[in-house]
Amino acid sequence: MDIAWLPIIFGVVGLAGAGLLYRLMRREPGGEPAVAEIAEQIRLGAMVFLRREYTYLGGFALLVAILLLLFLSWQSALAFAFGALSSALAGYIGMIAATRANVRTAVAARDHGAPAALTVAFYGGSVMGLTVAAIGLLGVGLLYLLFGGDPTTVQMINGFGMGASMVALFSRVGGGIYTKSADVGADLVGKVEAGIPEDDPRNPGVIADNVGDIVGDVAGMGADIFESYCGAIIATIIMAAMMSASAAAALGARESLMFLPLALASAGLIASVAGIVLVRAFSTRVPATALRVGTMGAALIFMLLAWLVVGASGVSMAVWGAILAGTVGGVIIGLVTEYFTDGAPVRKIAASGETGPATVLINGLATGMYSVAIPIIAIAAVIFIATWLAGLYGVGIAAVGMLATAGITMAIDAYGPVADNAGGIAEMSGMGRETRAITDSLDELGNTTAAIGKGFAIGAAALTSLAIISAFVETVSHFIPDFTLNLSEPIVLVGLFLGGMFPFVVAALTMTAVGGAAQAMIVEIRRQFREITGLLEGTAKPDTARCVDIATTAALRKMVLPGALAVLAPPLVGFTLGPEALGGMLGGALVSGVLLALMMSNAGGAWDNAKKYIEKGHLGGKGSPAHKACVVGDTVGDPFKDTSGPSMNILVKLLAIVSLVIAPLLGYSLIG
Repeated sequence: MDIAWLPIIFGVVGLAGAGLLYRLMRREPGGEPAVAEIAEQIRLGAMVFLRREYTYLGGFALLVAILLLLFLSWQSALAFAFGALSSALAGYIGMIAATRANVRTAVAARDHGAPAALTVAFYGGSVMGLTVAAIGLLGVGLLYLLFGGDPTTVQMINGFGMGASMVALFSRVGGGIYTKSADVGADLVGKVEAGIPEDDPRNPGVIADNVGDIVGDVAGMGADIFESYCGAIIATIIMAAMMSASAAAALGARESLMFLPLALASAGLIASVAGIVLVRAFSTRVPATALRVGTMGAALIFMLLAWLVVGASGVSMAVWGAILAGTVGGVIIGLVTEYFTDGAPVRKIAASGETGPATVLINGLATGMYSVAIPIIAIAAVIFIATWLAGLYGVGIAAVGMLATAGITMAIDAYGPVADNAGGIAEMSGMGRETRAITDSLDELGNTTAAIGKGFAIGAAALTSLAIISAFVETVSHFIPDFTLNLSEPIVLVGLFLGGMFPFVVAALTMTAVGGAAQAMIVEIRRQFREITGLLEGTAKPDTARCVDIATTAALRKMVLPGALAVLAPPLVGFTLGPEALGGMLGGALVSGVLLALMMSNAGGAWDNAKKYIEKGHLGGKGSPAHKACVVGDTVGDPFKDTSGPSMNILVKLLAIVSLVIAPLLGYSLIG
């Protein structure tokens, strides 16, 4: 059998595993009618948003596909459409699983305790994790089978990454705007103004808030990781195809170097399944221990399998060293993120709440700024080591190493919003304090795993983007032999500054979008409290559908401009200022985007957990001056960590992959 079929086979097996986990999760009881009704409201709200978002995306994707067909080739247009559909399908499957698992997690917590609830929530997240990895492997594997045999046709695979990137940016931005507008509105009016608990059924914004957790942190994060996963594989394949004969000969046969990323992703899928089994085996212990054993176990298993794969392929073992560097770098970034979002800096922010919101904001921003240092050093070390061992190809293969176990990484990340939703359902259905205590403990752990997942996604985005930029340089050099990126050239510096500006503009657009949507949500919730007789007394029901519609409409309207800018900027710069300026723009966007993403995500996570630290009874507990100050910090941090910060990952990757797709045309730029 041709080994090119192996990734396709593993992809199918991975999807079968996701289906098995989904069936196991669905066997758990979904609760009595009153509980099931609340869960159904969340599910319907999520599906309404997803359908409307995909309708918007479909029109935009069709336009881009037509342009690719006209100016590049039918193969590029086909790959683009396939990538967009694959990413959308992964998000849809993950959404279905999460909206079925949330209510079953709450019922399991009430009837059987924390270990059973952890298992159900993790099954829900694992469906998303395995689906992301399996569909990515299956999609890129199929295109490699079609176009990968010849270095001159393998470039067609780039379109798949571009399609995945476009869906990822819209999903991340749209989902992030939705979730934070609902969250901010529900919290400020419900908890601060009305003085009612979080997830109280009297609050009209609660259902929209729970829907937002799913569309932002499951579908959005899934699209993000899917795009990084596929982008790293594709960029490394392209680099192997385009590298000089002497560079390739130093590492191994060109065909082996091209196929290696797919072989490693296949090994990573096996390791992810093993990690999921480990979490299940340790689920009767402390939940944090079970999740950590699964993550670390999967990484160790992958490294062993990677050693065997590299050895069997006849590639230099120096390449395995680059893979090891990428995997270790990912672990370091995750641990540092955990410290800054769940360690001593969080307690310092909480303590600063005793002197008011201003000091909370100052300390949170400082924490976010401090937190970039070690991850950036880790990324720089990975780049240095990987390049020293295997040249630019080493950077790409290090990114593949960091992302190969995306299945378990995404499973643990998606578990968090499922547990969060379970807490909301428990509160709204009156399951009692004991059940809510269990779901809150799982949710708190989920906040930490989500922060670690965001840090991992940022590190992966940095390496993936650099790999794509390297592939861009190799591709342009193939068509323009004397092409170089030299910082002494003014046109490169022009591009560098333009690129450095871009993430700040997109961050501002997304922050403003959240603020505007939240204002509309606040006005509506206040209106309902004021005009619906008996709502605050609990004798009348809120109009939750109206809040869901406000959040959906605002998110879809506001996501268009950031997405369009990211798609249009590379051809605009490349065809007017030239490929040198475009290369500089990619470098500037990469550096400022990664720094901004780390700062915003970690500051937001620290503010969130500082508020939760006080809610456990520290520093006066709920309702104390310190708590009210930290609620303000958390409100600012919400769009930081769930909208603008995560959008940076996809922005830098989308800019790079669009540039790579149009690279063969850049010899026709107007100036430069």
